[in-house]
Amino acid sequence: MGEVAILNHDDVVRLDAGALAALYRDLGPQGADAVLARAMEEVALRLDGLSGPHRSGQWAELARRARALRAIAEQVGMTTLARVAGDVAACAARCEAPALGATLARLDRIACRSLAELWDVQGTGG
Repeated sequence: MGEVAILNHDDVVRLDAGALAALYRDLGPQGADAVLARAMEEVALRLDGLSGPHRSGQWAELARRARALRAIAEQVGMTTLARVAGDVAACAARCEAPALGATLARLDRIACRSLAELWDVQGTGG
């Protein structure tokens, strides 16, 4: 038996600083903070909502939910999360089960990091 490789996951999370600055400029600090708080809650809920369709093999529903997650992420400048949610939607639409498992795991990692980054931004005025 050969050596076991240990994979390190150090995905870089990107937030669109321009989109965040526009939110704070257009809505003011309190309004932008409220929008970001709602978006973070919605991202967490929608991320959790992907597991049911994945377990039951409802690929079309999983793709639909991943696209909705992508739209929310794009609205608040979570560019990496939006891209990976799009990847999940594409894998689900093509019924690529092995790739879907890998992209869902990546989505989970990216979401945790993205939410932490957005949490840091929230309340600091962008």
